[in-house]
Amino acid sequence: MGAAAAASDCPNPNALGTSRTIAVDPNEHHRLGSFQYRETLPLNDHEVVITFDDGPLSPTTNHILDTLAQECVKATFFMVGRMARTFPHLVKRVYAEGHTIGNHSQNHPFSFARMTVDQASREIEDGFTSIRTALGEPSGVTRFFRIPGLLRQAPVENYLASRGYMTWSVDFMADDWTRISASEVVRRALNRLEARGRGILLLHDIQPATVLGLPTLLQELKARGYRIVHVVQADPDHPKTATLPEQWMARTATRTIQDGHWPLIDVASLTFPAPVLRAPDTRNFGISDASGTYEFGVARADQLRGGDRDIRLPPMSIWRNSVRIVGLPFAEELPAPDASNFRYAHVWKTRPMVARRSTPKARTTASTAAPIPTPVSAPKSVPPSALPASAPKNNNVGPQPPRPPRPVGHQLQLPKPTTTLGG
Repeated sequence: MGAAAAASDCPNPNALGTSRTIAVDPNEHHRLGSFQYRETLPLNDHEVVITFDDGPLSPTTNHILDTLAQECVKATFFMVGRMARTFPHLVKRVYAEGHTIGNHSQNHPFSFARMTVDQASREIEDGFTSIRTALGEPSGVTRFFRIPGLLRQAPVENYLASRGYMTWSVDFMADDWTRISASEVVRRALNRLEARGRGILLLHDIQPATVLGLPTLLQELKARGYRIVHVVQADPDHPKTATLPEQWMARTATRTIQDGHWPLIDVASLTFPAPVLRAPDTRNFGISDASGTYEFGVARADQLRGGDRDIRLPPMSIWRNSVRIVGLPFAEELPAPDASNFRYAHVWKTRPMVARRSTPKARTTASTAAPIPTPVSAPKSVPPSALPASAPKNNNVGPQPPRPPRPVGHQLQLPKPTTTLGG
C-alpha cells in the first residue's frame, strides 16, 4: 500500500495516517536496529516505524488496534507463539487490518543469550509454526524475528541469518514494560525520538499503560511533524523498495538527548558570511601570534605593563585589530543540560539548621572573673577547706544535663550576614 492509497482509504481527515510503505528483503539485511546493530531501516528524517511485542492479548491488543485504525496507522506486531494459539482471532484481526506480523519466539524465554543453538532453534521454529497455524495463512507471517528481551548472541543470530530470517532490534524504546504511567511512556518515547529524529520504536501491546498512552503519542507525533512508515516483506506483490547501501547505516543521535547524555550541536562552517561579531585580536595585547610570542615592535601604548591598574578606554569600545567570529543565525536557543540529564538516587534537600545547646554558666563577678591559681609552693597535703573561697569549682563532678543529639547527614553551614549588607 502506497502513500496515496493510505491517504485515500483513511476515513478520518485529521488522522496521523501512514506516510509510505517500504518492502525489505530479509536475505539482504539480516540484522536491523541501531540499539545493537550497525544497520537499521532506511528511514528519512522524521519517519517512525512502530512495533509491538509480546501479544496478542485480549483486551489490550483490541484497544491498540482500535487506536491504530482511528489514526490509520500501520504497525508491526512481533507475536509470541503460545499467545497466538490462545488468541487466534486477534492474529487474524491484525492481519486483516493490514499490519505486519513477525515472530517473537514460542514462549518468550529470557535465556536466549545462553541457550544452545538447538534450544533457540526450537523456540524460533515453534513460534513461526504457532503463529502461522493461528492465522491460517502461512504467507501472511513474515520472516521477521525479534529476540525476547533483545538478549542476543552470535550463534543464534547466525542461525537466523542462515534460515533467511531478519533479526529486528530497535532504535529507541519507551520502557513501557516497566512500572511507569501512560504519560511517562509518551514522554520517554517522544524525548528519545526527538534525540534521534527517526527510527524503530518498541512498544508492547499487552501493557495497559501503552493502551492509555498510544492515542496521545500518535497525536503528538502528528503535531511534531513525524510520519509513520509501514514495513512489509518483499515478495511478488510488494517489490523491494530501491535504496542505497548508506541509507541502511545506523546513525548516531545529533540532537539534544534527554536521557542521560549531554546535548550535541552541529558545527557551522567558518566560511559562513553572517552574522559576524567583533572580538579583540591578540595583536591588541602585543602578542604577535597564537603561540604567545611577545611582539616587541609594537607601540609602547599597546603593551601591557605589570604596574597598569586602570586603563582609560576610548570613547567608543572599538578594537583596532579584530577577528571575525561566525554566529549561527538559525540558533534561537542555546542547548543547556536539563535535570533529566542527571540520574540522581534522590533529590538532596537542605536540612534546617540545628542550634546546639551549651551548658549554662554561672554569672561571674569582678572578684571571680579570673580564677586564682594554686600557688606553686603550696604543699600537696593542703585540705580543700584551706583553699580560698573564690577558687573555681569542678563543674565535671556530679550529674550533667543531657546534651541534645548531634545532627547527622549533610549540614549546610551558612555564613552570618555582615553588618554592611544592604547599608
